Amino acid sequence: MPEIQLGTHTIRSHGTSVARIHMHDWFILLLLVIIDAVLNIIEPFHRFVGRDMMTDLRYPLKDNTIPFWAVPIIAILVPLVIFLIYYFIRKDVYDFHHAILGLLYSVLITAVITDAIKDGVGRPRPDFFWRCFPNGKGVYDQVTTDVMCTGDKSVIKEGHKSFPSGHTSWSFAGLVYLSWYLSGKVRAFDRSGHIAKLCLVFFPILMASMVAVSRVDDYWHHWQDVFAGGLIGSVIASFCYLQFFPPPYDTDGWGPHAYFRMLAESHNAARPSSANNDSQRVQSSELQAVTLYIPPHQEGDTRSNSWDSSPMLGAPQNVRTH
Repeated sequence: MPEIQLGTHTIRSHGTSVARIHMHDWFILLLLVIIDAVLNIIEPFHRFVGRDMMTDLRYPLKDNTIPFWAVPIIAILVPLVIFLIYYFIRKDVYDFHHAILGLLYSVLITAVITDAIKDGVGRPRPDFFWRCFPNGKGVYDQVTTDVMCTGDKSVIKEGHKSFPSGHTSWSFAGLVYLSWYLSGKVRAFDRSGHIAKLCLVFFPILMASMVAVSRVDDYWHHWQDVFAGGLIGSVIASFCYLQFFPPPYDTDGWGPHAYFRMLAESHNAARPSSANNDSQRVQSSELQAVTLYIPPHQEGDTRSNSWDSSPMLGAPQNVRTH
């Protein structure tokens, strides 16, 4: 398959046409944003929290080591910078467009799944006691011993969203996707034995892991929350990457499916004209090489045979007669 020269398919030359092909995909992305916004507005399930359960929910209420606004930077902007650098090197709009589209799908699908589970499970955070009773005085139902929170409603609402960890799932969705992308670009699995490539591939995963650890250290999540969040983000990132790119161990693992599909279509489009030209050359050479053998007129005639070296189709035969 022929290799397209660098800079042939840029954002300026082919960006609009590539984006138009995937217009419905961008529209679904917008729907995912709306769905996730709704999931953050609705009230989560308020799970029963009895007096005896508060023993494990009395961890101090702390600020986030990694604030909410930093998560999109880690999960989206950092990979985007890498994609942009690679685009300036190769000038391939197919790779750039599909890398961005796959990343956004990875993060937004993960966000919708995470927030839907959060609302459905309603698990209290490790610091739920101080969210529910900011003055430190617990109030419980006399019959069921269920909590009767006296704190701020928005703080209590957030306290019922422990499982799974959103920080963790978002981080793994974006950074595991980036790891897949880097492994394909550096050809980490080309069997050459360069283990240093894996260090580059694993670095984004290390960043996501540190985000997960911070959530436990801040007492915003139980360890099960971050484990589930990391698993969700990693699985969704893998599916989304493989939707647009071959596996990194594949021979063509460095480029998107759309790039090689475009090469195949260009190759097939050029094949008919070249095939016609080859056929015409073959027919011409055959016509020039054909000769006509004329057998003797009478049995036992010892005169020499006659040959016609002219083309067969419609040409006069220069046969000698006696």
